[in-house]
Amino acid sequence: MLNFAALIFSLIVVIISIPVITFFVQVLLSLLPGHKSTAAKHTPTTTILIPAHNESTGIIQTLLSIKGQLTPNINVLVVADNCNDDTAAIAKSYGVEVIERHHDAERGKGYALDYGIQHLAKHPPEVVLILDADCLVGEHAIATLVDQAVEYQRPIQGLYLMNAKNDSPLKIKIAAFAWAVKNWSRPLGFSRIGLACPLMGSGMAFSWRIISQVNFASGHIVEDLKLGIDFAKLNIPPLFCPAALITSEFPSSEEGINTQRTRWEHGHLSMILKEGLPLIVRGIKQANLNMLAMAIDMCLPPLALLVLIITILSMVGLLMTAVTHQLLPWTSILIDALLVAVAVILAWCKFGRNMVKFSELLMVPFYIATKIPLYAKFIFKRQSEWVRSKRDN
Repeated sequence: MLNFAALIFSLIVVIISIPVITFFVQVLLSLLPGHKSTAAKHTPTTTILIPAHNESTGIIQTLLSIKGQLTPNINVLVVADNCNDDTAAIAKSYGVEVIERHHDAERGKGYALDYGIQHLAKHPPEVVLILDADCLVGEHAIATLVDQAVEYQRPIQGLYLMNAKNDSPLKIKIAAFAWAVKNWSRPLGFSRIGLACPLMGSGMAFSWRIISQVNFASGHIVEDLKLGIDFAKLNIPPLFCPAALITSEFPSSEEGINTQRTRWEHGHLSMILKEGLPLIVRGIKQANLNMLAMAIDMCLPPLALLVLIITILSMVGLLMTAVTHQLLPWTSILIDALLVAVAVILAWCKFGRNMVKFSELLMVPFYIATKIPLYAKFIFKRQSEWVRSKRDN
């Protein structure tokens, strides 16, 4: 029985080691120097597509942030989706095109995007850039994304970060750092060796030839992650563009934070269970390195959950070491724990110094403990429908 338990434990450690090594390698590669961005060379007709559900407040800052980057070739289309506020009227007052969509059953960002793309199909632009209605765009971000979409003829994902306000509670600052690790360090690492990145929902640019090949009409709660996988299956995996900065802020209300976090993490875990193994097998069979890299990256669970799993396995391993007086295989999980710890510290040194203090980073175990109910809820009461995050108090 003890030998069987040791075998099972070793197998679990091997499985966990795959995402751990992936995470460590991604962070390590992200520390390498990169290429400087060049000035935009293309000026194609472009539509910035903004899906908006009850964003009457946030959309104002979004429209103002892109105003200075608009040219005669760039138009803005806002899809006011199932709104019961004045989102449409406010967007129209800023001189952009607005279409409204109402549907009792088909709710979610994917359906709004599909509605906008069907509208554009009448007179398609050369490039479509998707931007959330609560985001701000950095300097030259639009031109940079459009330029790369034309040049590479692949989906282009900008650097999409979530910011925490200076007076935000510690858990929001840690969440902002974790977001930077996921959306900045990890995709940057893979891009250093020419590998694809996932799509992140905002700051995404596509040539019309590419965007017209996929179906956006999905109620999936992480439609961006699914969309990136769909493109990978078409052998046009997304490219990461760290030079194009797009930012947003975490909701200020506790309800909004919990809703947003549940949607993201439950959706991610559902994608791992549904698409993870089949996509890995498909990537191996087709000898498609980009597809395989995207599959392994997707199968890397949220950082807090990964640390939680390793912590539990480490405690089990140390207990069994004390009982059996044998180091192997029980302490092998400690190597994974060390790799994750080193990767987190390296990522903090490069990307997180301005987000959270190192002394605050030591409070991560308490942050992880607060997320245990979220992961338990995934098992017993999983969220499967799209729910908008409440952004104000």
